[in-house]
Amino acid sequence: MTEIKRRDATGHLDPEYQKKLLDSARENKNQDGSDKAFLNMPRTGEPIGEDMGEAFLEAATSGEDTESDRHDQVTEEERGGPFVTTTAGEEFAGGTDESNILEATREPFPTTSKSGT
Repeated sequence: MTEIKRRDATGHLDPEYQKKLLDSARENKNQDGSDKAFLNMPRTGEPIGEDMGEAFLEAATSGEDTESDRHDQVTEEERGGPFVTTTAGEEFAGGTDESNILEATREPFPTTSKSGT
């Protein structure tokens, strides 16, 4: 097996290997010519894929594993949202219906049975 020479005795990169690395880096440059390291938008519409990508970026940029903290966060769905804001006029009925007629007598306290009379 032949040995691959990548550095000289002083630790400097071998010029041929350095040229190969630079050529390889130029081949992998972004298509639009920009020097951005990350994507502008996710390439998946799957929520779990986005979540895993966000977890990776958090760990990569902070140097800490934040996955357990991410699982402990309360999400909007856990609170019952998203909520639709409406007016009272849309939510509450006006007037009376068949179960609440005007001639009805009002009980002094709510009762559950007629056994107390």
